[in-house]
Amino acid sequence: MPISQQDLGRRLRAAREACRMTQDDVARYLQVSRATVTQMELGNRAITSLELDRLAALFGRDMREFLAATFHEEDTLVALFRAHPDVVEHAEVGEVLRRCLALGREVTNLERLLGIDRDLGRIATYALPVPRSKWDAVQHGARVAEAERRRLGLGLAPLADVTEILETQGVRTAQADLPDDVSGLTLCEASVGLFVVTNRRHHLLRGRFSYAHEYAHVLLDRERRGTISRTTDRDALLEVRANAFAAHLLLPDTGVRQFIAALGKGAVSRQHAEVFDESGVVRALARARPGSQAIQMYDVVQLAHYFGVSRLAALYRLHNLGLITEAELGHLKAQEEAGLGKEIAALLALPEPDHEAARNAFRHRFVSLGLEALRRGEITQAKLEELAQMVELQPEHLVGLLHEMGLDAGEGTGDVLMPEE
Repeated sequence: MPISQQDLGRRLRAAREACRMTQDDVARYLQVSRATVTQMELGNRAITSLELDRLAALFGRDMREFLAATFHEEDTLVALFRAHPDVVEHAEVGEVLRRCLALGREVTNLERLLGIDRDLGRIATYALPVPRSKWDAVQHGARVAEAERRRLGLGLAPLADVTEILETQGVRTAQADLPDDVSGLTLCEASVGLFVVTNRRHHLLRGRFSYAHEYAHVLLDRERRGTISRTTDRDALLEVRANAFAAHLLLPDTGVRQFIAALGKGAVSRQHAEVFDESGVVRALARARPGSQAIQMYDVVQLAHYFGVSRLAALYRLHNLGLITEAELGHLKAQEEAGLGKEIAALLALPEPDHEAARNAFRHRFVSLGLEALRRGEITQAKLEELAQMVELQPEHLVGLLHEMGLDAGEGTGDVLMPEE
């Protein structure tokens, strides 16, 4: 049974208030008067499908939610605003959140149209209490990372592709242009599933760390319905836990020690043993040559390259494992900041990661899903062009590609993206 105009108005008002927006905010967005918005919410003015679509996007909702038999005022966006109340003061972040939710819905719907099933039952959950201190947070993150490596059978090897791990566990991943202070988002909503977004503007290696960081939120913080990871919140206990998880997942303790040992480093400067024969003891002592165990920048460069992390991440991991001192950390950081690490990497002919390819990986996958949906007649060319615009793909490039592939307008016969329930 269709809902009444008054019910629709009440739902729009509830969604607006949940997002902590005023009628003036909505009026500016729709380019109408405040009085018009008031009449919409009172149910005294009809709302066009185009207006409803735009309002749904503004509130970070699926348009169908407003027309369904039941309406839930609490959603992922509301949960995020409640957990991060200062976000409301930053229009850019709020807009990014809405765009990411919309992108997540489109990815989900495309996959459903193409019969790609995400088994959320395979995603592990670690029920740990909220850490009481930063030390607790670090220990929690380390233990869960080790447990997850065992569960996934990863051993001590470097992770070739962190996004692949998330995807195979049923988590959708994407990249978006986020504010520089935001490294990533984790969203959990019925119409999206579990969706992790990292900052497309950040360096490839930072992005890998961000994906691992968000994976911690997937495993440990799903009940929050969503998280926003920002550098300004790095002291928050859940963020400390997620950062510790990422460091241990990407750079496992034993793996790092074995790598350093293979370089002839990492041993203590003095070692002793006692041989007991039931009547006496024979003592043996071994000393490393002075300076032979000191880790150098070229060691750090190789370690970082092997595990696919930044040289700074490798440095801090070595320090936390007690393989370099505080003074050595400061010295090596100064060398890295002076550009020595980059020069050594070039000297050793270590290939630079393809940052541009990584930045566009999600765009390629997303548009490929759209092309296949068009080929099968599940969506129209107009819908595909709309999807392409969401990832900033120029329409003229898409039209030329469709012509070459023989998928010009008229080939797709569907006119909506949503599959039948």
